[in-house]
Amino acid sequence: MRPPRLRPPHHLGSGPGPAPEPVRRRIDTPRRHAVSTTASWDDLVAAALLGTERRTPPVTPRPGQDPPAALLDAAALSTLRRRAGLRPAAARPAPSPAPEDPRPPLPPAARSRLAMLLAGRSAPGGGRRSAPDLAELLPQWLTMANQYGYQAPAALLPALLDAARARTDLRPEALALGGPRALWLARLNPEWKFALRTGGAGRPGEALAEALAGAEAEASADAEAEAPADGAAAVAVPAGVRRQWEEGLFAERVSLLAAVRHRDPEVGLALLGSTWATERAEDRLMFLDSLRDELSPSDEPFLEQALADRSRNVRATAAELLSALPGSALASRMAERSRACVSLDSGVITVEAPAECDSGMQRDGVVAKPPSGRGERAWWFGQLVEATPLECWSGWFGGRGAAEIVALPVADGWQADLQAAWCRAAVRQRNVEWSRALLGEPVAPPAAPPTAPAAPPTASTGTGGAGAGVPAAAQAAPSWRDPAKLLSALPPDERAQWVADFIAAHGLSDAFRLLGVCAVPWAEPLGRAVVDALDIARDAGSYPWSFSGVMGLAERCLDPDQADRLEVLTAISDEPEDGSPGAGSYWSEAFQRLVGTLRLRAAMRRELEPPDAAAARPAPTS
Repeated sequence: MRPPRLRPPHHLGSGPGPAPEPVRRRIDTPRRHAVSTTASWDDLVAAALLGTERRTPPVTPRPGQDPPAALLDAAALSTLRRRAGLRPAAARPAPSPAPEDPRPPLPPAARSRLAMLLAGRSAPGGGRRSAPDLAELLPQWLTMANQYGYQAPAALLPALLDAARARTDLRPEALALGGPRALWLARLNPEWKFALRTGGAGRPGEALAEALAGAEAEASADAEAEAPADGAAAVAVPAGVRRQWEEGLFAERVSLLAAVRHRDPEVGLALLGSTWATERAEDRLMFLDSLRDELSPSDEPFLEQALADRSRNVRATAAELLSALPGSALASRMAERSRACVSLDSGVITVEAPAECDSGMQRDGVVAKPPSGRGERAWWFGQLVEATPLECWSGWFGGRGAAEIVALPVADGWQADLQAAWCRAAVRQRNVEWSRALLGEPVAPPAAPPTAPAAPPTASTGTGGAGAGVPAAAQAAPSWRDPAKLLSALPPDERAQWVADFIAAHGLSDAFRLLGVCAVPWAEPLGRAVVDALDIARDAGSYPWSFSGVMGLAERCLDPDQADRLEVLTAISDEPEDGSPGAGSYWSEAFQRLVGTLRLRAAMRRELEPPDAAAARPAPTS
């Protein structure tokens, strides 16, 4: 660039005469040396992302300049122009210091393991098929770390929050591990606002309840006694809690209600009642469903009022919750209706289904219109029995126990409808005795899927039972029984033994849903039954991906101490003559991955265990 050229001083003139001509400064910048562009920043970015070969840059390059260089020059010029146009803003106040976390830090080995799991959570699924899946191990690691009460390393909090943002199933444990510092950090990044809306934890709002404890203590002096709508008792709701309830987003309010209910059920119910009349129907339904975990007899007045709600779904949910309270007035009304429909004559159960669905039944949650393929009377009858306390049947049937009642014959083909309703009642009321009786022996033929459609009523039965006219002996696999739901009411050890016996008798084909309700890690009998069934499937010559779901569960649920015992299964076995080609090598890779995953889980547990816990743990059995 040439230096500026000024006019000589004598051109300025002197003495009287016309006004002197002002000094003109000119910088010699020929247009041929400049990049000309009027494109916006977004246009420049789009051209850079697509590439100059696919899109002509919106710039005029200098002679001899290639388009990529011209695009970069234009971007630099645009950046300078945008920065020059910014006005300086007032400095923001520095954020408050992060709160202290009194929990102990992770051991060094466990800290390194967490960094590895967070780095590998989004890694592509390529590589060796026998390598463990790190993404599936992260939830287990978080659960174990929280059981020992560790705090997350500060340097890994951003990656932990990113992982929780990408996977909702990680949020409860990830936010619990992150603790108060994760919440503090989430307030500084809008991408992590989910942590604030979920209350900072997913264990029934524990962290949020603790955070509110201080606010409740401060507000207790001026807490006002609320007079909630819909029959709830007058309970003092702290002003700070009430303000968050009235001003928060829906997800924040759901979390707040769960937290307050977990801390004080009566205050939570009063909080819900204070705005119940003004809530939308879909919100009322979600709020009402959140009462399920802390349900108690004190909730009955509120639920009775909800039976008159404008929304049918809200009425049905209120009726379901009331029927789960055996001492409720609704349960008594349903019991009276069921008693009028069922009788025991000479050791045979006789059913006379209701002839109509009156207004009282509908108010108590009975849906009048049946689904396609179901008779009206059978539909109404099933809903009555489902909402009847199971303890009533023993008194009506001469003091018999649940197993004896289930074994009684049922006249006129009503067995399927009656026992299906008993199953739903056992699950809803969490009744162990009835669940055990309805499950039956695990060696019995497995039930058909619970979603199997009911047979349409025949002309002779009209609106009778769905199985009317079909002998009970012909129903070897009743479609009304859902073992997975019934198992959930049994104690963990009994549940695992039942599933183990089922697998030993029937294999793995119908066991996937049953395994999903068993406690983790699997008890030794259940783990042994699963491995034996997989070994049998391998010897039969089938491919392992037919059992990929069970194999995935085994990687996450088998006791890690069983890895050495399973090592023998990693060898390539001889293929049967009628087996699938190459199945032996595929099974070998699948078992290698299983053993590798179990050993990695064992290492994760050792790294997290305090020294005293590791010394007290028994040695693995072979």
